[in-house]
Amino acid sequence: MTKDTAATAFLAKQTVPYSLHEYSYAPEGGPIGMQAAEALGSSPDSVLKTLVVEIDKKQAACVVAPVHQKLNLKKVAALFGGRNARMMSPEKAHELTGYQGGGTSPFGQKTAIPLVISHDAMNQDHVYINAGDQGFVVRISPADVVKLTDAKVADVAAE
Repeated sequence: MTKDTAATAFLAKQTVPYSLHEYSYAPEGGPIGMQAAEALGSSPDSVLKTLVVEIDKKQAACVVAPVHQKLNLKKVAALFGGRNARMMSPEKAHELTGYQGGGTSPFGQKTAIPLVISHDAMNQDHVYINAGDQGFVVRISPADVVKLTDAKVADVAAE
């Protein structure tokens, strides 16, 4: 079964290989990203979370990083010439991207915002990234993620 989301519509228009996968989304069962990795039978290194941040209270950015990785928000802010970054509220992120919390995808956003992908993800043959709904991911090459979104590749991990 394939869900129709803005992300799947976006991906369907591209010429890169990908596949769609579903897993049981259980927010009460602990860290969602680690649940996803286990459900997909994949290493947490290749399952990526998608976070929307606000830089200096004026610029939005999307950060995609391995689920087990803690972000260094100062590093993220610096990538955009800012001083501080913080997680955007779920309501504001939904309004901007069109996606609900737990279902944010870097693909097919209502308002495309700049994307940063963790350089650690680039070491993987393929990664799993949210495809626009809770418990729904796309398996894709990280190089294709960069190509499709014009993402910056950077170290965003906390020390």
